Amino acid sequence: MRRVVVWVVAVMVLPVGLVRDASAQATALVEALKAAAFRYHEDSGRLLKIRDGLEQSIKTDEHVDNLDALARAYLVIGGLPGGTQAERLAAYDRGRQIAKRGIELYPNKVGPHFWFAVNTGRWGETNGLLRSLFLLPTVKREMELVLQLDPDFAPAYNLAGHVYYEVPGPLGGDLKKAEELFRTGLTKDPRDTGIRLGLGKTLVKRRRYAEARRELQAILDEKDPRNLADWTLKDRTAARALLDSIKNKS
Repeated sequence: MRRVVVWVVAVMVLPVGLVRDASAQATALVEALKAAAFRYHEDSGRLLKIRDGLEQSIKTDEHVDNLDALARAYLVIGGLPGGTQAERLAAYDRGRQIAKRGIELYPNKVGPHFWFAVNTGRWGETNGLLRSLFLLPTVKREMELVLQLDPDFAPAYNLAGHVYYEVPGPLGGDLKKAEELFRTGLTKDPRDTGIRLGLGKTLVKRRRYAEARRELQAILDEKDPRNLADWTLKDRTAARALLDSIKNKS
């Protein structure tokens, strides 16, 4: 009888141990994604492996951290150099789906709303602005909600600023509003070179070239960028090209 009791207890305890192991593995993947998202220029293959692991994790554990990390992974993967348009669209769309599930489960959390908005925005940008204007109200609604939930969340100002920068004026774009959003974002995170690049582009478009030069040069001079991979592969290159384009303008 004692042997039977021990066997039953062992069977009951085993799944708990497995759940704990799975939870610990998911936590490790979330932490690994945080690092990989900032250094994907060194090893993009690692990013793909983390994504695959997170896809497995959410089958049994839809914790908000797991969903946020996976939506973020797809956002970064969609922007990797060398991808086809179809591959980028597929990545951003999967990121949208994951983030939407996060919104359903955690409607008051910042992450799901932000990753849904930014993946949707990137999907629309990749698909073509005019073909994707129907998504604009959705992106605006989500980014405004993110700023209501957490006014100190710097990446939201980057997203919002780019929306107002990219969209034509008659359709809701506003360069003055974009500048305000980028400047506010930089007060939250001065090391975010993506926000500073957005400000530089906006100042160029507003023909305030001296101010634009200062912001663009600051990107080139940044010693500790928030996202080293973005700075290395995107922001630094774009800033240098913009500086060259306004070299003789005053």
